[in-house]
Amino acid sequence: MQPAGPHHKHRNISALDQLPQNLIQRAQWLSALDHLLRQSLPPTLRDQCQLANVRGSRLVFLVRSPAVGPKLRLLSANLLSTAQQLGLTVDQLTVKVATMEPVPQDSTSRTPLSPAARENLRAAALTVSDPELRDQLLRMASMADSFFP
Repeated sequence: MQPAGPHHKHRNISALDQLPQNLIQRAQWLSALDHLLRQSLPPTLRDQCQLANVRGSRLVFLVRSPAVGPKLRLLSANLLSTAQQLGLTVDQLTVKVATMEPVPQDSTSRTPLSPAARENLRAAALTVSDPELRDQLLRMASMADSFFP
């Protein structure tokens, strides 16, 4: 185990700074790869599945219903071949069913902040030195003002 010195802390902070950018790049890469792979599928299946991950030598696809899974598995050789032509070293396909329905936007109601929450946000804003955080806290406190004058 490495001692926790200034160089060790700096390396961890640097890794954390890069993490969101790496996640964004990976998500963009997966999205582009998903688009390319689904182009090799019949039009009837393209909208019924989505590439979720590339894990080692495995492509992981999500399908909208259990009935789509076997159809996609029948085309696994085609998908794997297309992925290999794109430079991936994959030789397995995993299909998972994800039947989540979108949440209607009007179904979540927002509870207004109470006057006590407003005062706590204002008090917290006075204690922080970061001006951006202070502005965010004051903005949130002002949201309560519109409900409780």
